[in-house]
Amino acid sequence: MTGLITMADLTNEDIVEVLDAAERLLPVARGNAQMPLLSGRILGNLFFEPSTRTRMSFETAMKRLGGGVVNLGDVSTSSVVKGETLFDTIQMVDGYTDIIAMRHPRQGAARYAQDAARVPILNGGDGAGHHPTQTMLDLFTIRQAHGRLDGLDVVLAGDLRYGRTVHSLSHALARFDCRLVLASPELLRMPPEIVEDLRASGASVVETTDLYGSLDGADVVYMTRIQKERFADEDEYVKVAGAYKLHAKHLGEVRQDMIIMHPLPRVDEIHPSVDETRHARYFEQAFNGVVTRMALLCRLLGVDVPGGEA
Repeated sequence: MTGLITMADLTNEDIVEVLDAAERLLPVARGNAQMPLLSGRILGNLFFEPSTRTRMSFETAMKRLGGGVVNLGDVSTSSVVKGETLFDTIQMVDGYTDIIAMRHPRQGAARYAQDAARVPILNGGDGAGHHPTQTMLDLFTIRQAHGRLDGLDVVLAGDLRYGRTVHSLSHALARFDCRLVLASPELLRMPPEIVEDLRASGASVVETTDLYGSLDGADVVYMTRIQKERFADEDEYVKVAGAYKLHAKHLGEVRQDMIIMHPLPRVDEIHPSVDETRHARYFEQAFNGVVTRMALLCRLLGVDVPGGEA
């Protein structure tokens, strides 16, 4: 496996194997055990776009496994501002590292980087394209809560037009025969080509603007923020800002084991009152970024996680 650019790079069997390996790595991710499986290996963190959870969880994952990390740092202080091309940056970092995690504002940049690199590339988000490592931690969180991935009812809500997290996650969930409800303002509907792909694969897909009416039958509600930085026209952003605001009062009739997820950061789409309910999983979800990225780093570097096949 040369890299992880989209979820198409993983079969369903691969996904389950990575999640199983992540389960075995939980004590290491929590700091309760040591397993220096990646001692002597170096991760290059190339983040051309702001990041907190993805960048820090990759760094934590590598260090928990005994490896080292080099960071591009602030793009404004790198050679990018001198006009260095992405190709040249990748070629340079390729010589310093064993594996690269990259986030870039341009859709398709991760695929381009993998074509330019000899080491594996982990796509940490490419514009409004894909975010497969986020999808893996999302699937891990869902399986932790429900004990399975197959046949769940999942509501994806908010910014489905620009949200790369839901683009990747919807494809993965469809592969496990989940029923999808896509709840968004009209302006932020899931791109039609993605909906067509999902339906062509046999997935049950319902599009709606009614988030609150979709909650009662859900096993998972996946909220996303309206991403102001993706809008070329601020007037369009103003039209949809604050479209959905999930509050504890909306959860009276939902399933007892329903979980609420969010890739974070949130703005005002989940009220703090939800944090104290049994349904909130978003902070646990953020921690799961460490353990799933640990499992992915091991897999891409050809290192087995003890206790089973990785």
